Amino acid sequence: MANNSSAFPHVVIEELHKAPGRAVVAVSGAGSSSLAWLMEVPGASRTLLEGIIPYSQSSLVSFLGYEPDQYVSPQTSRDMARAAYARALELREGEESVVGLACTATIATDRPKRGDHRACVSLRDDAGTTTYELKLAKGSRDRKGEEELVSRLALKTLAEAWNIGTEIPLVLLPEEELLGKAWSADDAIDLLLSEGPRRPGLWVMAHRDSNVKVGSQAPAAVLAGSFNPFHQGHDGLAEAASNFLGAPVVLEMSVTNVDKPPLDESAVRERVGQLHGSWDLALTCATTFREKSVLFPGCTFVVGWDTAVRLVDVAYYAGSERVMYEALGKIREVGCSFLVAGRVEDGSYRTLSDVAVPEQLADLFRELPESAFRLDISSTELRAQGKGRGGA
Repeated sequence: MANNSSAFPHVVIEELHKAPGRAVVAVSGAGSSSLAWLMEVPGASRTLLEGIIPYSQSSLVSFLGYEPDQYVSPQTSRDMARAAYARALELREGEESVVGLACTATIATDRPKRGDHRACVSLRDDAGTTTYELKLAKGSRDRKGEEELVSRLALKTLAEAWNIGTEIPLVLLPEEELLGKAWSADDAIDLLLSEGPRRPGLWVMAHRDSNVKVGSQAPAAVLAGSFNPFHQGHDGLAEAASNFLGAPVVLEMSVTNVDKPPLDESAVRERVGQLHGSWDLALTCATTFREKSVLFPGCTFVVGWDTAVRLVDVAYYAGSERVMYEALGKIREVGCSFLVAGRVEDGSYRTLSDVAVPEQLADLFRELPESAFRLDISSTELRAQGKGRGGA
């Protein structure tokens, strides 16, 4: 059984330590030797900001912020690299160049594995993401040999990103395959997912013509939601509100959530994709209407009856009436207001008149007339139909 293990050339590590950049490295399943090699040569602090080993499934889920469909896949490694890059941005000193390097792998262990032995390595920097996928010859190397090969690939990826002149060879067996390097350019969605939590004013506009860019001009009207999926209720309400207000309505979706994990990149892109050709979608990290109002001053928030009920329920403000008045008062200060659409609840059609709005806050709310929009089916029923746009 092949091993081919050897100490990693110190000269290469020394070159990495001289490179003008630092990294957060995250490895899961294999690749930890890359960290050991970096640290055993003097000068590691010039290269390594932090080493992270989210080894168990629960640890990786915590690191990513969501549970991936596959723990070893190019997408999971890209998401790990994005999380590592975001951490690097937090830890960097001044405006120094930083990267996030990530590896997720499944290799030989003390029990048989049904699937292939493979590894996915990604590196995220300020330009985009580079990804390698390595297929190992199952049963041809011991664990130490597979670990070394995966770790070499990780450092090879880092060396290429920093233009290190010394080549890092990968001695592959005939049955092994290093799939072509894939590179994806940074775009506005990547930027939001990486830096949005640390840049409160950052938001992204995904236009209906597929053009996606960092947002600048606040929309006149906003319909917020998760749009999972976008259905006929959203479509009808947005159109009715636009006609009533005499202004275009923009949908808004937060990629973070108060009580749920943040959305992963594939979910965000899927929800953006379902709206191509229909509605513009603003992507934010704003989890509350107070935060949304800071991004979109002067806008009208289009909401359903149930959302209006929550907006004036002190239970949603940690039981504090003072906090509720402060939050809604801030929304008023930036010129925002709410347009409330009725909806069916427990067999009855409920409207703004059924919401216990305090007199001091009455000017924040107005009603979208029943004659302008009424849909006698709940969001749950619409989603259950599973028909996307025009259905649930």
